[in-house]
Amino acid sequence: MTDISGRVLANLSSSPSMFTSSRNRNWFEAFAGAWGSALDNQASKIEQQANVISGDEGADSPSEITKLTAESMRMSFMAQSSHTSLDSVSKALETMARKN
Repeated sequence: MTDISGRVLANLSSSPSMFTSSRNRNWFEAFAGAWGSALDNQASKIEQQANVISGDEGADSPSEITKLTAESMRMSFMAQSSHTSLDSVSKALETMARKN
């Protein structure tokens, strides 16, 4: 299991709901919520790295900028993966609904 999918599953089992509805969430909403939490966590890492670069100490070295670039690329990969997985699952659910 990859590091990213492990984090998504961990978020799925432990994250607070991103949905404010009082009804019980279904697993698809929980799946989407886990992806949302994983993306929020990655955005926080990007913010922290950007703060390091823009801080008073002038830590805008090539290595720090490269770290920021890597975290941004990871965010892009995760966002694309979340879209792809949610789209695939929703299409599968749609197909199942048509067969019933």
